[in-house]
Amino acid sequence: MGYLVYLVTAVPVTIWVARTLSRNGAVFLRDVYEENEGLADAVNQLLVVGFYLLNLGFVLLFLRTGGQQDGAADMITAVSVKIGSVLLVLGIVHLVNLGVFTSMRRNHRAPTYQSTAVSPATYAAYPQR
Repeated sequence: MGYLVYLVTAVPVTIWVARTLSRNGAVFLRDVYEENEGLADAVNQLLVVGFYLLNLGFVLLFLRTGGQQDGAADMITAVSVKIGSVLLVLGIVHLVNLGVFTSMRRNHRAPTYQSTAVSPATYAAYPQR
Protein backbone atom coordinates (compact mmCIF):
# COMPACT_ATOMS: atom_id res chain seq x y z
CA MET A 1 0.00 0.00 0.00
CA GLY A 2 2.87 2.36 0.79
CA TYR A 3 4.31 1.88 -2.71
CA LEU A 4 1.02 2.88 -4.27
CA VAL A 5 0.67 6.01 -2.12
CA TYR A 6 4.26 6.95 -2.95
CA LEU A 7 3.81 6.53 -6.70
CA VAL A 8 0.40 8.22 -6.79
CA THR A 9 1.97 11.23 -5.07
CA ALA A 10 5.48 11.40 -6.53
CA VAL A 11 4.69 10.88 -10.22
CA PRO A 12 1.98 13.58 -10.53
CA VAL A 13 4.13 16.08 -8.60
CA THR A 14 7.02 15.36 -10.98
CA ILE A 15 4.77 15.84 -14.00
CA TRP A 16 3.36 19.09 -12.59
CA VAL A 17 6.84 20.49 -11.92
CA ALA A 18 8.02 19.50 -15.43
CA ARG A 19 5.04 21.20 -17.07
CA THR A 20 5.50 24.33 -14.97
CA LEU A 21 9.21 24.49 -15.78
CA SER A 22 8.51 23.90 -19.46
CA ARG A 23 5.85 26.58 -19.71
CA ASN A 24 7.81 29.24 -17.83
CA GLY A 25 11.24 28.21 -19.10
CA ALA A 26 10.03 28.72 -22.66
CA VAL A 27 9.90 32.46 -21.97
CA PHE A 28 13.60 32.51 -21.04
CA LEU A 29 14.59 30.36 -24.00
CA ARG A 30 12.66 32.47 -26.50
CA ASP A 31 14.43 35.53 -25.12
CA VAL A 32 17.82 33.87 -25.52
CA TYR A 33 17.08 32.40 -28.96
CA GLU A 34 15.02 35.36 -30.17
CA GLU A 35 16.15 34.93 -33.74
CA ASN A 36 15.14 31.25 -33.83
CA GLU A 37 11.95 30.35 -31.96
CA GLY A 38 12.06 26.80 -33.31
CA LEU A 39 15.44 26.26 -31.65
CA ALA A 40 14.09 27.65 -28.36
CA ASP A 41 11.17 25.22 -28.47
CA ALA A 42 13.47 22.30 -29.31
CA VAL A 43 15.84 23.12 -26.44
CA ASN A 44 12.86 23.45 -24.10
CA GLN A 45 11.54 20.04 -25.16
CA LEU A 46 14.96 18.43 -24.70
CA LEU A 47 15.21 19.92 -21.22
CA VAL A 48 11.78 18.49 -20.36
CA VAL A 49 12.77 15.03 -21.57
CA GLY A 50 15.97 15.18 -19.52
CA PHE A 51 14.00 16.36 -16.49
CA TYR A 52 11.58 13.43 -16.80
CA LEU A 53 14.37 10.90 -17.28
CA LEU A 54 16.30 12.15 -14.29
CA ASN A 55 13.43 12.62 -11.87
CA LEU A 56 11.20 9.69 -12.79
CA GLY A 57 14.31 7.50 -12.74
CA PHE A 58 15.00 8.72 -9.22
CA VAL A 59 11.36 8.14 -8.20
CA LEU A 60 11.49 4.57 -9.47
CA LEU A 61 14.89 3.81 -7.96
CA PHE A 62 13.83 5.26 -4.63
CA LEU A 63 10.70 3.08 -4.67
CA ARG A 64 12.75 0.10 -3.55
CA THR A 65 14.59 1.69 -0.63
CA GLY A 66 13.28 1.21 2.86
CA GLY A 67 12.62 -1.78 5.02
CA GLN A 68 9.55 -3.64 6.14
CA GLN A 69 6.80 -1.48 7.58
CA ASP A 70 5.09 -3.06 10.58
CA GLY A 71 2.13 -0.71 10.79
CA ALA A 72 0.38 2.35 9.46
CA ALA A 73 2.71 4.71 11.31
CA ASP A 74 5.80 3.05 9.82
CA MET A 75 4.26 3.19 6.35
CA ILE A 76 3.39 6.89 6.71
CA THR A 77 6.91 7.63 7.91
CA ALA A 78 8.51 5.69 5.05
CA VAL A 79 6.27 7.29 2.42
CA SER A 80 6.82 10.79 3.81
CA VAL A 81 10.60 10.32 3.75
CA LYS A 82 10.44 9.11 0.15
CA ILE A 83 8.16 11.93 -0.99
CA GLY A 84 10.25 14.48 0.88
CA SER A 85 13.38 13.17 -0.83
CA VAL A 86 11.71 13.38 -4.24
CA LEU A 87 10.62 16.96 -3.52
CA LEU A 88 14.16 17.89 -2.48
CA VAL A 89 15.58 16.43 -5.69
CA LEU A 90 12.92 18.25 -7.74
CA GLY A 91 13.83 21.48 -5.95
CA ILE A 92 17.54 21.00 -6.61
CA VAL A 93 16.94 20.27 -10.29
CA HIS A 94 14.67 23.33 -10.45
CA LEU A 95 17.39 25.54 -8.97
CA VAL A 96 19.95 24.13 -11.42
CA ASN A 97 17.55 24.88 -14.29
CA LEU A 98 17.07 28.44 -13.04
CA GLY A 99 20.83 28.87 -12.83
CA VAL A 100 21.28 27.60 -16.38
CA PHE A 101 18.50 29.82 -17.75
CA THR A 102 19.80 32.85 -15.89
CA SER A 103 23.33 32.22 -17.14
CA MET A 104 22.11 31.80 -20.71
CA ARG A 105 20.09 34.99 -20.50
CA ARG A 106 22.96 36.94 -18.91
CA ASN A 107 25.37 35.76 -21.60
CA HIS A 108 22.85 36.71 -24.27
CA ARG A 109 22.37 40.18 -22.79
CA ALA A 110 26.11 40.85 -22.32
CA PRO A 111 27.47 43.30 -24.85
CA THR A 112 29.53 41.71 -27.55
CA TYR A 113 32.73 43.43 -28.45
CA GLN A 114 34.08 43.02 -31.93
CA SER A 115 37.62 43.92 -32.64
CA THR A 116 38.08 45.99 -35.72
CA ALA A 117 41.41 46.30 -37.37
CA VAL A 118 42.62 49.86 -37.70
CA SER A 119 45.17 50.65 -40.34
CA PRO A 120 48.34 52.41 -39.23
CA ALA A 121 47.50 55.37 -41.47
CA THR A 122 44.54 56.29 -39.28
CA TYR A 123 46.69 56.89 -36.22
CA ALA A 124 47.72 60.49 -35.60
CA ALA A 125 51.39 61.10 -35.63
CA TYR A 126 52.97 61.88 -32.28
CA PRO A 127 54.37 65.38 -32.09
CA GLN A 128 58.14 65.60 -32.18
CA ARG A 129 59.90 67.28 -29.26
